[in-house]
Amino acid sequence: MTWSAISAPPDLGSPAPLTVRVQFLGPRTYFPEHAHRWGQVAYAISGVLSVAIPGRSFVISPRQAAWLPAGVSHRVGSLMGAEFRSLWISTAVTGDLPPDPAVFSVAPLLRALIAEAAVLQEGDDDPGYRDRVTGLVLDQLRRARSLPAALPWPRTAVLVQLCEALYADPTDARSADQWSEQLGISGRTLTRRFGADLGMSLRSWRRRMRLFKSIEMLGGDMDITQIALELGYASTSAFTYAFRTSTGVSPTAYLRVASH
Repeated sequence: MTWSAISAPPDLGSPAPLTVRVQFLGPRTYFPEHAHRWGQVAYAISGVLSVAIPGRSFVISPRQAAWLPAGVSHRVGSLMGAEFRSLWISTAVTGDLPPDPAVFSVAPLLRALIAEAAVLQEGDDDPGYRDRVTGLVLDQLRRARSLPAALPWPRTAVLVQLCEALYADPTDARSADQWSEQLGISGRTLTRRFGADLGMSLRSWRRRMRLFKSIEMLGGDMDITQIALELGYASTSAFTYAFRTSTGVSPTAYLRVASH
């Protein structure tokens, strides 16, 4: 299936100092590559965003956001659809934020503040209150914890086809050799391209993708047994073991900590 390009709303000017864009991204839609004169935080309150910057492509869940400094070329879209909340931030107030693109955790307080800032932007509320909310958003962004990586995403078309299929159906257990036959390339070529494009093996990426999706599902209050089945694990205990091996805590403990 093909992706459809969408254009940004034409009536939004430069942020002063913060503008929140509210937009639903339909499945397989994207904003073509572009850059801004201001900083941007790409975030979705629900659904998953795909973000591409020079030399790197990844996806982020509602527990993560991407920081894109002014002038950084980027492309943002969604494979399955997302409630997009994009923060445009004036360079006059971004001096304390990282000089390079980064992925960071979104704490519950920051999520609530982004939602409040979006509502205030649409209304005629007390300007003083709106300014205080803006200040708190900026404070939370400065305090946010950078993450070493989100879920890497390929740029090569044949690998995009593979990763989209596995993301849509994590229970798909086809091996690299079976996928190479499906895609019409040799197993050696698939392995080489996967390593070059994503810096890891197909097996490692599949493991990380399952972890990524499990965190997204936990955030949606899905039952642990149901998550295990959705991701293709043989049992709840197998899922719990894999989750603990990757994060150091059980799914229940992770959710308890993340909610505070």
